[in-house]
This record gives sequence, structure tokens and C-alpha cells, in this order.
Amino acid sequence: MKKVEVTNKLLGICHMQVCAEKDASDEDILLVCNSENPSGTTNGWSVVIRASGKYGPGPVQCSDHKNRLHFLVAC
Repeated sequence: MKKVEVTNKLLGICHMQVCAEKDASDEDILLVCNSENPSGTTNGWSVVIRASGKYGPGPVQCSDHKNRLHFLVAC
């Protein structure tokens, strides 16, 4: 299993979901997102949502792997 894996390419018009190791950096996550599933926007995927707030809910525990989280990514 890769450190970061795209699990849902499109959630609404500006979010996607990845499953990543808990220690994955924003740079690790955004690199995979922008190379495997480009958003088509000028800035590409640019925000990894790490806490609940204006961009959406924070990460949730992966139900299959205890050392991984599901993150939303926004463009």
C-alpha cells in the first residue's frame, strides 16, 4: 500500500478524498492528488483539510488500517 492513495476522486465540485498514513505531509498528499487526479483548476488541489472548519470536516480514522486517516482535499 502506498503512503497516500486516492479513494474518491470527486466529492462535490471541489473536494476529493485520500487515505494516507497518519504522518503523511500536506506536500506528500498534494503531490499524489495533483499527479493522479488533476482538478483542472488554476491552483490544482491546494488544501489538505486537517481540522474541521470552513473547508469541511477534519480527517477520520480509516476503518481498514489503524495507522491511516481519510483526508478531504480541496481546490
